[in-house]
Amino acid sequence: MKKTVWIIAVLLMPALGWANSGGFYPNDEIDVDWSDKAAMQRGAALFVNYCMGCHSLEYMRYNRMGKDLGISDELLKENLIFTTDKNGDQTKVGELMKINMNKEYAETAFGTAPPDLSLIARSRGPHWLYNYLRGFYVDKSRPLGVNNSVFPNVGMPHVLVGLEGLKEPVIEKHEDAEGNEKEVIVGFKKLSEGSMSQAEYDQAVRDLVSFLDYVGEPIKEKRKSVGVGVLIFLFIFLILAVLLKKEYWKDVH
Repeated sequence: MKKTVWIIAVLLMPALGWANSGGFYPNDEIDVDWSDKAAMQRGAALFVNYCMGCHSLEYMRYNRMGKDLGISDELLKENLIFTTDKNGDQTKVGELMKINMNKEYAETAFGTAPPDLSLIARSRGPHWLYNYLRGFYVDKSRPLGVNNSVFPNVGMPHVLVGLEGLKEPVIEKHEDAEGNEKEVIVGFKKLSEGSMSQAEYDQAVRDLVSFLDYVGEPIKEKRKSVGVGVLIFLFIFLILAVLLKKEYWKDVH
């Protein structure tokens, strides 16, 4: 009995850890609509324009993305492929979505190489990503002049600042469970406007997160449909198995 309780506790630890990690701001929910391919297309455009200077998607090919999201090879070449091969020619649509920045230069420039983001939505989750990209604020004590309320002291610059604008945190003092007083970010105050309103920026981040969620598991929708088919097959097979069992054992019973 004790062994069973211990196993259950171990299995629940990741879930409990995630629940306890939700005390950041902002902490808004997001539901990714996989049927909204237009949103994922907009997210792909945001990624290649703002993120792909430093972050690659090494497990995704341009033409696979185009096929899944309804983007032709011509549009990919014209609007979404900005990298070149070793000869200086535009990267081909069948190539992986890698970047030209090498690891050694990235480590020299940033202190550590920016990670590949192919699986970021699977490892962090869309909820975390959505709030992280909306959590940057001005912090002059940081090397890049910004900090993040979801990922404190992160080394990433606010690459979407031109869209969102600058903001500073609204901080209040609260007591934790042990009675210790600490400062908590409860909101933001705008210092300058970006090219988008707050609602437009939130939608843009939602599109970007939708795209990254797709990249993390491109076959998610197909997997779900196959799973439903398998369950239906097993249910029909169960009925046939029960009828067959009755037929074989009718003389015994």
